[in-house]
Amino acid sequence: MSAQSVPTQARPLVIAVDGPSGSGKSSVSREVARRLGLEYLDTGAMYRAATWSVVEAGIDLADAAAVAEHVRNLDLTMATDPTAPGVRVAGHDVSAAIRETRISSIVSKVATNLDVRAEMLKRQRDLITAGRNGTHQGCVAEGRDITTVVAPDADVRLLLTASEEARLARRAKELHGSADAASVEATRDQIVRRDSDDSTVSNFEVAADGVMHLDSSALDFEQTVDAVLAAITRIVTGSVTDLDEHARAGAVS
Repeated sequence: MSAQSVPTQARPLVIAVDGPSGSGKSSVSREVARRLGLEYLDTGAMYRAATWSVVEAGIDLADAAAVAEHVRNLDLTMATDPTAPGVRVAGHDVSAAIRETRISSIVSKVATNLDVRAEMLKRQRDLITAGRNGTHQGCVAEGRDITTVVAPDADVRLLLTASEEARLARRAKELHGSADAASVEATRDQIVRRDSDDSTVSNFEVAADGVMHLDSSALDFEQTVDAVLAAITRIVTGSVTDLDEHARAGAVS
């Protein structure tokens, strides 16, 4: 498969990418979708948008029922073009606002609300299965629980991980422009605490049966994209038919 071609199959291709914060799943998934001509769905952005809306509405995050009710009625639109992804709430572009630290620091409080997760699960599946109904060629969907709960029947399921050190350095550089000691420490709580909080409702650190594990700790961005594309080719063309422990441990060659 060239970097711009989709492996041939009869139906739209669905690729699910799971992993912890800072593993690179968002940027890598978006680039993979762009190269393959697929839609791109950032499910984490959906939880961020819900959190932004709850905060803007002045709802107490501790009031789980009120938060869930607000989210059930949320007017949320996801732009899934990987060259121009975006998020709108009630027609308002919140793509930048949902990335602010004030949202990042509290998004787990909304994302761990089980009623909110149930609502988002329905919406995420609707967006993913739109391709199954022929409205697009397929999609790359990434986020928590994608490989096990949201899209367990995806054609390709990948768990993208990296060491805590690598993840902290990447996110520190993204947020602060540097991976020096001070920047890493300033980022630590957001990464480590969020993973700890989210792990109470989802498993994104161990590959489930049938999920290929890719460890990007020693890879740069382009190398990680290439590894994911190679994994997609192997799985879709059938050269990987049964993921053994070696495959789940991160072997992609």
